[in-house]
Amino acid sequence: MALLTWHFEAQPRSVSAAYRIARSLLFRLDPETAHNVSMAGLRLAERSRILPLVFPEPDHIAPIELMGLRFPNRIGLAAGLDKEGNTIDAMGRLGFGFLEIGTFTPRPQPGNPKPRLFRLVDREAIINRMGFNNPGIDEGVRHASSSRSFEGVVGFNIGKNKDTPNENAVDDYLACFRACYEAADYVAVNFSSPNTPGLRDLQSEDSCAHLLETLKREQEKLAAEHGKQVPLLFKVAPDLDPPHIAGLSRVFRDGGLDGLIATNTTISRTEIEGHPRAGEAGGLSGRPLLEKSNEILAAFHAELGAGIPIIGAGGVSSPDDAVSKIRAGASLVQIYSAFIFHGPALIRDCADRLDRA
Repeated sequence: MALLTWHFEAQPRSVSAAYRIARSLLFRLDPETAHNVSMAGLRLAERSRILPLVFPEPDHIAPIELMGLRFPNRIGLAAGLDKEGNTIDAMGRLGFGFLEIGTFTPRPQPGNPKPRLFRLVDREAIINRMGFNNPGIDEGVRHASSSRSFEGVVGFNIGKNKDTPNENAVDDYLACFRACYEAADYVAVNFSSPNTPGLRDLQSEDSCAHLLETLKREQEKLAAEHGKQVPLLFKVAPDLDPPHIAGLSRVFRDGGLDGLIATNTTISRTEIEGHPRAGEAGGLSGRPLLEKSNEILAAFHAELGAGIPIIGAGGVSSPDDAVSKIRAGASLVQIYSAFIFHGPALIRDCADRLDRA
């Protein structure tokens, strides 16, 4: 991300060139510091009205209706970048059709010890073991609800606190679901991050079925209370074998899941074998994840058909990659790591390409 404090015409070539300069400066900082500086810079640029000059509203992309929501375009920001929900307007200004904020937990938590974020620049990849560092769901809702002008879709990504045992995990997800329901356009359940010990155990068929059944009952109550239906999505890992995919698909179909996000980061290092950073613990994202993620996406699509829409995430680094997600069965596409390596021009390039696909 760049500190967009310059004046130039809003041409893709100018945006890309300016971002390359900013990136060269930001990449001299450690990754987490660079992230914090960039997010603060984006908020400042939005408040000072620089971003509207650089990124005028697109007027030629057809919106898409999905899950009862209207998405201005098919490209979204994956969870994990705006962990506090305080950069929505700035991110929306860059051209995203939808944003997923969080992951939020019921109580604030600092996350894992630093360093916990690593760039693999030559592979256009990132390894993170952040551990759901966030201000808590109540603060996230406050941020997302204050003075928001972004007209796209905002999803809340929710998880459990690290010190909550798995047998009580459903209580954490319920607390977050209730807290953000009114503010959210959709809610995504993150039970597939590799950075909270034991979290992926919730992807067992029995645990997943219990969690989905409980949240769907609560969704029915909250819909009656608030007068709106907020779609419930689950986000799955890319490290699943075919029997597990088939079993989870049965759970999702039988439980009435509204949507799926495929996929989260991977714990596999096959894609970066031999790299100096390959031994770092955490989830791998970025270009090396594309093929694995697409395989899981296609497998779920084959099981679920058109009944449960899928958001494709993982490894998108170009418009062609975005198209590959749609061809694998996704209806929408999210990016994260490539935004850091390629900058904001990629967002509109991908959105334009998918509009023509």
